[in-house]
Amino acid sequence: MHKESFLIAIAVAALTIMFWAGMNRPTNEPAWPKVIQGFSFAPFRADQDPTEERYPSLEEIDADLALLAGRTHAVRTYSVQESLGEIPDLAKKHKLNVTLGGWISGDLENNRREMKRMIDIASRSSNVVRLMVGNEAVLRGDVSVDDLIAYIDDIQKKTDIPVSTAEPWHIWLSNPKLAEHVDFITVHMLPYWEGVPMEMAVDYVFQRLDEVKKAFPDKDVIIGEVGWPSNGRTRQGAVASTANEAIFLRQFLIRANAEKVTYYLMEAFDQPWKHGVESGVGAYWGVYDAKRAPKFPFSAPIVEIPDWPILAGISILVALVVFGLLLIDSRLMRRRGRSFLAVVAYSAATAVVWIIYDYANQYMTITSVVVGVLLVLGMIGVIVILFAEAHEWAEALWLKQHRRLLTPTHLDDSLLPFVSIHVPAYNEPPQMMIETLDALARLDYPRFEVLVIDNNTRDPAVWQPVEAHCRTLGSRFRFFHVSPLAGFKAGALNFALRETSPAAYVVAVIDSDYTVGRRWLKDLVPDLLKDRVAIVQAPQDYRDADENAFKAMIYAEYRGFFYIGMVTRNERNAIIQHGTMTMVRKDVLQRLDGWAEWCITEDAELGLRVFEHGLGATYIPTSYGQGVMPDTFTDFKKQRFRWAFGAVQIMRRHLSSLLKGGSRLTLGQRYHFVAGWLPWLADGVNVIFNLAALAWSAGMLWAPRTVDPPLLIFSALPLTLFVFKLGKLVYLYRTRVGTSIRQTIAAAVAGLALTHTIGVAVLTGLVIKEKPFFRTPKRADTQALLAAINAAREETLMLAALTFTAWAVVTRLGTESLDLLVWAIMLMMQAIPYACSLLLSLISAVPRLPAGLIGKSKPMQEEADHLLTNTSATAP
Repeated sequence: MHKESFLIAIAVAALTIMFWAGMNRPTNEPAWPKVIQGFSFAPFRADQDPTEERYPSLEEIDADLALLAGRTHAVRTYSVQESLGEIPDLAKKHKLNVTLGGWISGDLENNRREMKRMIDIASRSSNVVRLMVGNEAVLRGDVSVDDLIAYIDDIQKKTDIPVSTAEPWHIWLSNPKLAEHVDFITVHMLPYWEGVPMEMAVDYVFQRLDEVKKAFPDKDVIIGEVGWPSNGRTRQGAVASTANEAIFLRQFLIRANAEKVTYYLMEAFDQPWKHGVESGVGAYWGVYDAKRAPKFPFSAPIVEIPDWPILAGISILVALVVFGLLLIDSRLMRRRGRSFLAVVAYSAATAVVWIIYDYANQYMTITSVVVGVLLVLGMIGVIVILFAEAHEWAEALWLKQHRRLLTPTHLDDSLLPFVSIHVPAYNEPPQMMIETLDALARLDYPRFEVLVIDNNTRDPAVWQPVEAHCRTLGSRFRFFHVSPLAGFKAGALNFALRETSPAAYVVAVIDSDYTVGRRWLKDLVPDLLKDRVAIVQAPQDYRDADENAFKAMIYAEYRGFFYIGMVTRNERNAIIQHGTMTMVRKDVLQRLDGWAEWCITEDAELGLRVFEHGLGATYIPTSYGQGVMPDTFTDFKKQRFRWAFGAVQIMRRHLSSLLKGGSRLTLGQRYHFVAGWLPWLADGVNVIFNLAALAWSAGMLWAPRTVDPPLLIFSALPLTLFVFKLGKLVYLYRTRVGTSIRQTIAAAVAGLALTHTIGVAVLTGLVIKEKPFFRTPKRADTQALLAAINAAREETLMLAALTFTAWAVVTRLGTESLDLLVWAIMLMMQAIPYACSLLLSLISAVPRLPAGLIGKSKPMQEEADHLLTNTSATAP
């Protein structure tokens, strides 16, 4: 097995290297010209920001111009404020011409100062060859066309130097009046902003350039800005990357020189101060980065990630560690399962390394660092859950045999120990209780007693018929009505433990609605005679799945836990004990001080305490009894809220022994309990995420120029996990549980419908230690339609909010950015569980909706037979 796993690891590692190499194939492009015509030039360093009046020193500007000298003929500036006004004089000694720009904004006084200083500088600087009055001032809406023309006319009266203004090509075409007042036309050609794919971008630039030339044949046309960003959001088909920037510029330069176009590349140096504007992409247009290093080769082949071999090696090392952890205690796993886990491990490691590398190449601000930390934490959480889900998937599907599934052993009646059966009840329908007791009376077992503990039922008409029926069943049936009795169900069970016959060796517990099979005790009690076995558990089953569509749906949802989760957990002696169809050795119960009355899921808590003391439990995926399911969506939610809240109670009380030690828990038990809680914890985080997503989206809609869509990865992470979990559910339900397509869909809808309930329960449990116990009513009245809608009111409000927000994002902000499109898709995906809640609640309000719409449920025994079809079980 070690050799096989090693070969799988090597094979998938080879595929990983092929992936990295394939994504980073060298691209041969024409070499960069020795000298280009011009750069747009903003000499701000990483710690400088004109919006905060932090300008470069003259020494820094001079160093930048010295770097560009001999590589370009000219530079273009945008403002003459502060030290920027000294650029022409400094450029002169480096033999660089200057297109001098004056900034035009909505501040009239600042405009006046800019224009005056621009004229003063131009009049004394012989290397100023053009004047640029404003930069995209009309596009931004800072001034009207007429106001801009007035500035241009005024400057032309004061100088003989050619004067223009700079605007994108479409502004010129839609404002021909502006062209009449300039000496030449300066167009900006930035196809990235228009969502043009890089492969088409150079042709697009010259196509638009020709349109402008044809529209204004009597004017010279120059390109004031042309370029491609090396980082930032994807806009439709336009992908910002260093390789794309290099390819675009090298292709453009060859064609521009061939067609004798005057141009200024956008731009010489990256401008980190722009990170908070222009959708974050504004910082990444430089040919040189903020440290003045070239961002790509000027003549060698272009590679997307030059250091990809190092990153590939890191991803392989990380994957090997993860793969090794996933294969702990996997000697019975088939080759397919190992290969599946290897693919998941290597894919996840590659994605993590790629994401961190890409994010680390951004210019960091306090905001980006905070976002990065949140991103990494979220990514780690998603990846951990993904691994846990993948591990369960592999173990459920590709085990050669089950090591610990219980197979009944039969003993002579004289060897069977005495069993005390405890039936706690509170305000249960008398006829249902009588059916439960009659089934117990028919048990094929020589020695047992039945203790019925009715706690706190006020109406004598409810409990007295049950008491009377116990008398008719004989002395082995004892009835107790206790009021008041604290501790809810755990209190009732502890009372029963104190009243249990001294001869009892085993305590068995069933709920008041269960009708048990005759061989329940005879088949399962013998396993408790084995050393260190303290618990024997059979699955919960239900007899009312065919009553209506609602019950058929939730029945389908229940089955996954008992025929996937419990089976895989049993392999490492880590099952979740549930408080019906369970048997516990009495001496263990007494040694552990009984059931925990502080916990509303006392059954699961007891099971964990049993494991902490080094004892074991066994599980059999065979039905030995059937109860009834919740009748309404409200009760279904209450039941799952109790389970999730109780899980958090257990986690808070036992987390130290699970993580730090101090108990006899095995590594496998620790893993299954922590991994089992993770999806529910994720549901809690998901509630917070959805509220944050709505708030962020509101900011995007309210201030689209200030609040950008979240990074693509924030949308991709929940999408990936959702798709993976849904795929796992569908595949395992079809292959291991043996459900039909309709039943699988029904199970998915019912499970998703509880997402919000579980999330709220988890968050509540993290801040509140105790929650009042509430029972799941049996044979309750069906809720009316309005009551059904009210039962899902929180989910319906969230559904409406997420759906409306997704619609608003698409209609108001568009989908030109891939980040926006995926964000809108993510919002709709997050709305799906809430839609399932409303749908399931409405279905529960129609009790006559036939179960046949979902499909006839198989008996549990058929499920067990299907489970073991391709595996063999061995007793512990």
